[in-house]
Amino acid sequence: MKLICIGRNYVAHIEELKNERPTDPVIFLKPDTAILLKKQPFFIPDFSNDVHHEVEVLVRINRVGKYIDKKFAHKYYDEIGLGIDFTARDLQSKLKEKGLPWEKAKSFDGAAVIGKWISKDSLPDVQNLNFRLEKNDEIVQDANTSLMLWQIDEIIEYVSKYFTLKIGDVIFTGTPAGVSKVSAGDKLKGYLENKEMFSINVK
Repeated sequence: MKLICIGRNYVAHIEELKNERPTDPVIFLKPDTAILLKKQPFFIPDFSNDVHHEVEVLVRINRVGKYIDKKFAHKYYDEIGLGIDFTARDLQSKLKEKGLPWEKAKSFDGAAVIGKWISKDSLPDVQNLNFRLEKNDEIVQDANTSLMLWQIDEIIEYVSKYFTLKIGDVIFTGTPAGVSKVSAGDKLKGYLENKEMFSINVK
């Protein structure tokens, strides 16, 4: 199982971090050890003083595929989820300044929250899904998948050129604007089409 993450897929988020708009999807990976175990709190790692939440719509792959055409991509997933890509922003900034990979800032233990899964058939158009993140009962990220630069099926087509997709692989489709620092004592709740998908305590 691998976690395939898409960066810079929402214009407003690109602008808030003052990043350059990419011409192709930005891809990075997280190991399965990054998955936060169910019902466990998220512990802020001791190597960062600025860990940010990044809520993202997730897709779970249900069949093996390589060089998948966009028109067939919908056959490769039947569940949609919601999660968090935790990012040690201070560490990421230092790595980016040196032109180094982001893994230490993105792929540490517990850095990937995977919430509940919902059947794709029970949802409206996957290209028009509302989702949000609440921190201490205040909405901090609120978006719709229609705002993606690359839609889910386009992501699957692009990613499968480089990596064989296998059953159980999870794609993190990118985060919208509103990312911010988490602190000990925070409670994070994620919603997809007003359904609660996860609830995380920060320690």
